[in-house]
Amino acid sequence: MSTHKVWKVGADIDTDALAPGAYMKLGIEGIAPHCLEAVRPEFATQVRAGDVLVAGPNFGIGSSREQAAAALVHLGIRAVIAPSFGGLYFRNAFNLGLLLLTVAEAPTLADGELLDLDLASLTLTRANGQRLPCEPIPAFLLDMVAAGGLMNQLRKKLGKTT
Repeated sequence: MSTHKVWKVGADIDTDALAPGAYMKLGIEGIAPHCLEAVRPEFATQVRAGDVLVAGPNFGIGSSREQAAAALVHLGIRAVIAPSFGGLYFRNAFNLGLLLLTVAEAPTLADGELLDLDLASLTLTRANGQRLPCEPIPAFLLDMVAAGGLMNQLRKKLGKTT
């Protein structure tokens, strides 16, 4: 288990909020500093590696831009926790090694709260001891996250180091 700080946003966070279109020409190093600036202006400068992002329903709706997931990976987000995710975002996130946890009770979590995440049991534990179960995640997706994304997973499988 490991402890993670919660950054909370609302429902219907779209890919443009995560990777604003105005910065798409800059590459991920130029996009990430603008991640969620319309919703949480301080997010990109204050988030720390290992923190988690908690959202309401429909996180990642909108376009298929994979930079929306890549920006969170670049900023060090350990996982995104929400009751539901946009379908394209869901697959892009796992392909890039970003863990998404579907948790019906995600909106009850508070900004700044500390959570323990147990990947073995797919359970979140609050400081008060309350446990929040996550929906099951197929093993191949967990393996992809552990490898750091699909491309890293394929490289390892093929025995290549670069």
